[in-house]
Amino acid sequence: MSDVPNQMWQPPQPTPATPQPNQYARPPVMPGPPQMAGPPQMPGPPAPSAADRVRLAAQRRGESDYFFSYWSALGWTILTFGIYGFYVFYQLVRRMRDHNARRLELLDAAVAVGWEQAGRQGLQQELQPSFQRAAGHLAVLRRMTQDFRDPVIWLVIGIVARGIAEIVAFVLLDQDLIKHDQAEVGVEYELSVIYGRLGQQLAYPDQGRVKGPDNYVGRIVATIFSFGIYMYWWYYNQMEVPNKHFAVNWAQEDELLKVVDAFSWRN
Repeated sequence: MSDVPNQMWQPPQPTPATPQPNQYARPPVMPGPPQMAGPPQMPGPPAPSAADRVRLAAQRRGESDYFFSYWSALGWTILTFGIYGFYVFYQLVRRMRDHNARRLELLDAAVAVGWEQAGRQGLQQELQPSFQRAAGHLAVLRRMTQDFRDPVIWLVIGIVARGIAEIVAFVLLDQDLIKHDQAEVGVEYELSVIYGRLGQQLAYPDQGRVKGPDNYVGRIVATIFSFGIYMYWWYYNQMEVPNKHFAVNWAQEDELLKVVDAFSWRN
């Protein structure tokens, strides 16, 4: 222990080596050029607001919600000796996958708009049950984005195993539409409750619009015994039913946009 309590202990410094005779001292190392500072990092664009997310998702509906004309698709399929039919099959899978992702973003943003407005009006605690139920329905839509619905891979499968792949895909797409629409109706209903309490009326969804499942066994049997002819009718259903679903969604989105704009003007 040192006798000087207030002095910090320092490690011994190494003694510089004494140059030996007939040895030349090394020249001092020249300092390198000064390091130039890089360009300042530019801040990225600000994240869009919840209201802007609603608008952007609605603007993308022309990209995701492909509307089929059955007779045009059938005509081009015949004229191209079936080649156009592969494009039709690709679009059937692609549009449902992209539609679900877009609607998830739109409805999630619409719920966020409601939560912000409820905070401004001091109604978050009162409307908490509706927000929780809406979050549960959104979770269903979010899980659906993880399903195996890559249209390119399904197209390859359809080319390799045409007929079987179409049947399997049509069953899955029908089940997807039912699950998707049930979750959508749930979110839309809660949004109507929330927005109504916040002073903006949003029409309640028609809960009877959700279709029931197809008779899959009957359709498969009909396809087999008709030597594939029934598939033309099945294709028609796979085009027209989602077409109607998209039309209903677009009408609801137009009304939702008006309500979101009304909130923005109020703020």
